[in-house]
Amino acid sequence: MSRNAPVFTVITRLFILIGVSLFLPKAIAAETIFSQAGIKSSARVVIASNINATVALQPQPTKVRELVNRGILHFTGKTNLTLAWRTIVSSNDVVGIKVYSTPGANSGTRPSVVASIIEGLLESGVPAKQIIIWDKDLVHLRLAGFGDLAEQFKIRIAASSASGYHEKNFYESPLIGNLVWGDSEFGKKESDAGRKSFVTRLVIDEITKIISVVPLLNHNLAGTTGNLFNVASGGVDNIQRFDKPDRLAIALPEIYAMQSLGDKVVLNITDALLCQYQGEQRSLLHYSVALNQIWFSKDPVALDVLAINELQRQRESAGIPSKKKDLEIYDNASLLELGQSDPKLIGIENAPEL
Repeated sequence: MSRNAPVFTVITRLFILIGVSLFLPKAIAAETIFSQAGIKSSARVVIASNINATVALQPQPTKVRELVNRGILHFTGKTNLTLAWRTIVSSNDVVGIKVYSTPGANSGTRPSVVASIIEGLLESGVPAKQIIIWDKDLVHLRLAGFGDLAEQFKIRIAASSASGYHEKNFYESPLIGNLVWGDSEFGKKESDAGRKSFVTRLVIDEITKIISVVPLLNHNLAGTTGNLFNVASGGVDNIQRFDKPDRLAIALPEIYAMQSLGDKVVLNITDALLCQYQGEQRSLLHYSVALNQIWFSKDPVALDVLAINELQRQRESAGIPSKKKDLEIYDNASLLELGQSDPKLIGIENAPEL
């Protein structure tokens, strides 16, 4: 969706949604929320667990592969891995695996999880040349080990910041950003320069399907460096202007909701092998616990809300004072129908042993 059109605020959308709901048949509206047995979930999350997936906080590749395979089979309801992956992507797609690489291989998205996904994609018939691991900056991708992974599987790594930005696909808001080198409008002197965040050409021109893979890691503004944050912040430039919670609460869901970004996401994965509850962009393993899990969902909001709850639980367990949870970002995302932010309406399924 181009942001040349006037921007609807979340509040405006809320009034629209309320107005529409008044005209829905009550029986239909009730059925979407409740069943005879009680509350019916409107979001589905599959969790694959294995207590041996890490040893001394280090992922065990064979066990991680088993977790990814088990999770994707249960998630898709297939008994064959090739068929399972083909329900998500086709051999004609250019699949962009969006990782969060800034904290490195230990606390960011772990290469062993991505390697397992790549193996599944290759087995399902997606050519290696049509698989791209991407993030904002190439240097972080390489430092996190994704360059080695690209060489191993003969696939590509790409930086959204180096691919250029599309001049007609952007998110616009009144906030003027402090443009930095690499931003599309850096160096421009026009009065309105800095009001737009342009979408990377990597997604516009090349990638047809996105698989988001994020670590279970805290974020001081967003609560978690989750799937919403991963795709939205990595997909556009001039993101630093949303450096306050109230700004991010509006911008993050609206950027993700752009047709050129969120509509391309076909699977969200939370790499919960470890839960790092302090540190944000730094790798601080002494603030980490091994959960030995991988979470799967088509709903990025549900996964992120579960992540925030788990991060808070681990902080409380460690005796670290935790400020009140702020789910405004995710409530706003629900208003935009990006997913489910109410934990009571999130259905969790455990993937059984193969």
